[in-house]
Amino acid sequence: MDLEARKIEFVQEFLKLQSEEAISRLEGILRKEREFIEKRILEPMTQDELNKRIDQSESDFQNNRFKSSSDLLAKYK
Repeated sequence: MDLEARKIEFVQEFLKLQSEEAISRLEGILRKEREFIEKRILEPMTQDELNKRIDQSESDFQNNRFKSSSDLLAKYK
């Protein structure tokens, strides 16, 4: 499924929602994503920042400080 089809399907499912709580959570996710994109566009990462992020991620993984994709998906079902 291409990106445009996924967007349409998402909007159709969103319009079916009746839960104000679910809509609020999705609004929060959208707001955070917009802020992330704006920050990333305005402030590119330096090579040093990228290397530090990679090191931190590897350390987190080795010390079991992560969530699997199935854990994350279960949270939003």
